[in-house]
Amino acid sequence: MSSTTIFSLIPERRKRRRTLGLALAALLWLVLASPWAWALQVSGLESPHSFLADPPSRSYFISNINGDSNARDNNGFITKLSDDGRITAFKFIEGGHGDVTLHAPKGMAIVDEVLYVTDVDTLRAFDKTSGKPLASFVLPRPADGKISQSLVDVAGDGQGHLYLADQGGNAIYRLDLTATPTLTLYLSGPHLAGPSGVAVNPKTGHLAVVSYDSGKIFDVTPEGTLTELASNGFFTGRFQNLSGVDFDRWGSLYVSDATKGKIWRMLPNNKFQVIAEYLPGPSDLGIDRVNHLILVPYQNSNAAEVNGLESPTVATGDRTKRTLADYGFVEPKKSDKEGSPRK
Repeated sequence: MSSTTIFSLIPERRKRRRTLGLALAALLWLVLASPWAWALQVSGLESPHSFLADPPSRSYFISNINGDSNARDNNGFITKLSDDGRITAFKFIEGGHGDVTLHAPKGMAIVDEVLYVTDVDTLRAFDKTSGKPLASFVLPRPADGKISQSLVDVAGDGQGHLYLADQGGNAIYRLDLTATPTLTLYLSGPHLAGPSGVAVNPKTGHLAVVSYDSGKIFDVTPEGTLTELASNGFFTGRFQNLSGVDFDRWGSLYVSDATKGKIWRMLPNNKFQVIAEYLPGPSDLGIDRVNHLILVPYQNSNAAEVNGLESPTVATGDRTKRTLADYGFVEPKKSDKEGSPRK
């Protein structure tokens, strides 16, 4: 089997912890303490930046930069996988193939039947089933022409809007998905400190933004009011270079620190937990909210993996007794459901 199609299922039924591939001997996923935990791994990628779940189609997508992160070399591609771990198309969408332009794909989001991908200074839209290019939206050029633009992430709010993180330009843009889509500047300024990840809280509808340059986490209301949720203090340096952010179905926030090799969870009561550390540069993580899985790409290691998540107690931050529903094996409580689980 080719290294580009290796995707293995590893049941964790006999050991409390097990050394995974990618030389992750020190991986400390809290969930691996359970005999029901499991992991999926894929190797042979090319600078994978983002990992996205699409439960309606029972598919996953991984963006591959395949070269310099801002080079206009038209060789980036998107890998598509089934929910049982099979790579159904290693280069499902490929820059330079046919009429596809794709230089350095990073963040991804799906709205209805459309896969949106950030690519340097352009948001590209593709049919999520066929991979056919549908549209492209180029960022407005800065007035002085001196600001470097670098789109790294995109998130939808389910209300007809997409939010784009421009790390190089210290800006957040909003695309209104109307009959005539409109791309406008939403937030900007040095206080954003290199916004590298965006996600919408499924419980509140607020936008979360994480910064790469200073390790800050922001909350943005639908009206555009920005509040700093977390940052490094004078005596503490919890975060360094935050790269990805997403939410689970309960509204807990997950962030990846590419430099410190950690993944943090912030519960709705603002308590922080380290759920993994000693990771080889995790980039733009994703959460499969239906199956309660965390999806982590390792850009510098050309690999990615999936792990099960436990469901925390929102009120206290302590772990409750785990059930099979915590790992997507059985139907969760009706109040917790967001979609149909994998079967």
